Amino acid sequence: MRTYLYCETGFVEKKQWIPNSWVNVVCPDEDDFKFLIDELHVPESFLNDIADTDERPRTDTEGNWLLTILRIPVQNRLEGMLPFATVPIGIITNNDITVSVCYHDADMLTDFVEHTRRKAISVRNKLDLILRLIYSSAVWFLKYLKQINIDINAAEKELERSIRNEDLLRLMRLQKTLVYFNTSIRGNEVMIGKLQTIFQETGFLDRDLVDDVITELKQALNTVNIYSDILTGTMDAFASIISNNVNAIMKRMTSVSITLMLPTLIASFYGMNVDVHIDAVPHAFAIIVLVSIALSALSFVIFRKIKWF
Repeated sequence: MRTYLYCETGFVEKKQWIPNSWVNVVCPDEDDFKFLIDELHVPESFLNDIADTDERPRTDTEGNWLLTILRIPVQNRLEGMLPFATVPIGIITNNDITVSVCYHDADMLTDFVEHTRRKAISVRNKLDLILRLIYSSAVWFLKYLKQINIDINAAEKELERSIRNEDLLRLMRLQKTLVYFNTSIRGNEVMIGKLQTIFQETGFLDRDLVDDVITELKQALNTVNIYSDILTGTMDAFASIISNNVNAIMKRMTSVSITLMLPTLIASFYGMNVDVHIDAVPHAFAIIVLVSIALSALSFVIFRKIKWF
């Protein structure tokens, strides 16, 4: 699906492409590819690069075309998958052509367009668009990080009541998400320096906007690091709790085994087909049972005293 957006007081959707407009392509189909390649003459290799889910933030050129790849956050709504992930978005620019291509449905892009309308933001050129998209990605990283923090607190409360594999796996998925967020934010931050180098000799560079984007990215990165440290400490704490619980269970089982072994051992001795020397003693059976019970009780007291029970 593609939309044609022209910046007036915010981005306004047009029915067809006009020079210096922004062509936003999300989840492209065959018709979109045909339009981009045949009519706008976008390099096909750029489209193939953007399709790679693991593509890192970078820039590339082909002729007078510039490709800028960023990583933006998306939310997964499928069970058993990471709750949040990052996907590549490519901004392909020429003298009077600006195209963004994303192979995934991202809420960020729709919100970005609506935000420019609400705030009547004027995007002066292609660099402004790229920088504002990076800024918007940082805002959405922070938004999803708040949700991740809520999920972490909820999982901790569940684990405090009962340690279940499902809750531990939930924390593990959140930890992996934070790693992906960290890598993507760092990559976008590096892109700022590359873009400043590319456009330093043009009139496109807005220093105030660059400073705002860098500040927002640093805030997102610091938040990721804080939550990641907290989650790592939480996982280590619960790992220690699980280990202590296993040790306590093993000690208790060992104590029970020893306590039950003593009467079994005595019964084994007196069950042999040999002289037991007390077969003529009155109430020999009762004596043996009482001795067995006494030894078991003694072992129970000893284990209780050393807190193995």
